[in-house]
Amino acid sequence: MTIETPQTAVQSIARLLGGVKTLGTRPATQLEAHELLMAGLPGAALDHLIEKILVLQKPAALEQAIGMSLRTFQRRKESPSKPLNADQSGRTWKFAEILAKATSVLGSQEEAERWLERPCMALDRHRPIDLLATPAGVELVETFLERAKYGVYM
Repeated sequence: MTIETPQTAVQSIARLLGGVKTLGTRPATQLEAHELLMAGLPGAALDHLIEKILVLQKPAALEQAIGMSLRTFQRRKESPSKPLNADQSGRTWKFAEILAKATSVLGSQEEAERWLERPCMALDRHRPIDLLATPAGVELVETFLERAKYGVYM
């Protein structure tokens, strides 16, 4: 098992968001990521993330995990140069972070996406994707993934 450092985690998340080509920078630390999010992710980062989703039902994933309705997403596509606001940026980053962490733990992005959509016994039969709608739910999913990474199941 490979232990992911905070720096490699940030790099994995940035790749899901389109990397330096889309972000305009290569965040190497959580602080650099914070500054990027406060300035607002480019709208193209969200587009890139959604395009790279393999098996999740895209409208449902978008609305649940990122907190943006399909119509808002469609409006954003009409002005791709407009940055996301800090909240949208933070939720987009968090979704990419959860997806990167689940991919690392489960071995593939496809399996990670399938896991996000299935009810999970350890999460009281809730689908992880549904829990991403609130900070408390995000914490539950992150705790589960952290424990699963080390083979500790709830």
